[in-house]
Amino acid sequence: MAELDSERQEKARDYARMMRHLSFFGLGLSALLVLVLLLTPLSTGLRDLLGLPQPLRVALYFATLMLCFGIISAPLSVYGGLVLPRRFGLLRQSLRGWLLDGVKAGVLGLLLGVGVMVFVYWLLASFPELWWLLAAAFLILLTAVLTNLAPITIVPLFYRMAPLADASLEERLVRLAERAGTRVVGVFTINLSSKATTGNAALMGLGNTRRVVIGDTLLERYSPEEIEVIVAHELGHHVHRDIARLMALQAVAMLMGFYLVHMVLKVSVPYFDFNGISDVAAFPLFALVLGGFALLLEPLSNAYSRYLEGAADEYALTLTDNPRGFTTVMTKLTNQNLSEAQPGRWVELLFYNHPPYFRRVARARRYEEGER
Repeated sequence: MAELDSERQEKARDYARMMRHLSFFGLGLSALLVLVLLLTPLSTGLRDLLGLPQPLRVALYFATLMLCFGIISAPLSVYGGLVLPRRFGLLRQSLRGWLLDGVKAGVLGLLLGVGVMVFVYWLLASFPELWWLLAAAFLILLTAVLTNLAPITIVPLFYRMAPLADASLEERLVRLAERAGTRVVGVFTINLSSKATTGNAALMGLGNTRRVVIGDTLLERYSPEEIEVIVAHELGHHVHRDIARLMALQAVAMLMGFYLVHMVLKVSVPYFDFNGISDVAAFPLFALVLGGFALLLEPLSNAYSRYLEGAADEYALTLTDNPRGFTTVMTKLTNQNLSEAQPGRWVELLFYNHPPYFRRVARARRYEEGER
């Protein structure tokens, strides 16, 4: 049975600590930029500079903000997304390839972000008392559409996806999906190894796009029995309808967050040089309230995610009846992905959206001993 690599665990602790520090710094930088926009004439000055009809003004305002923030935060992005992963052996992508992916992600984010905000601000102007409800409904619908289209429109922008060449493994995984009562359109592989050394698999898409997707870094290092355990975990999410659960939770959080923004804007706009709640110059206040609310919800969201992941682990154990294989897979993935096996309790509670290694292995041990 595979064992944890003590040297890699030491690296994992260093890497996790440095990434947390980087995330704190990034959060502080974002908050500082929002406060500068809110408490100085910068936001109103940008609004006045864009003497255009409302949709174009909103589009150019957000495009300008997103581009400026991207430039200011570029050193953090390079250090956290390129330098550190390379230093710790998690990234093998070239600088050119990494920059190209960044440009593609940035353009996609810019188009989606600007489009969403133009629509939200149209709702603010057209339905000043109900915009928060309509905006939440729109974003939930958009999330569902993007989840359905991701395997055929978004993922191919960054990875090559092809049908799995191993016919026997494909048949094995399709049979596993059938035992789970799940219909998939096929089993595919993506070329993770072209960019990273980490291993991953997923059940992507909804309905007629749902498919099993396996990183080629798993195919290189894991046996068919071990890959079956990993895919069984992903099938557990589908059987438990976790996507629907998470979307419902997201809908409630959006409703609460947007309604809080609505109330704060109505109360606070008179104290600033804003022309009502639909004034795009008030966006820093919008972002501050929504971002603060999301930050407060993060530990609760992570706790619920850990619960769902634990239930999917239990399902994988039941479906495969292979607790030793499960433990081997978790050990190999922890070594390969440079994950902390046993983080501190507060770190787990605040930052982890998956159960850490020691809890997942303990679950497998309980299953093997019959302590369900």
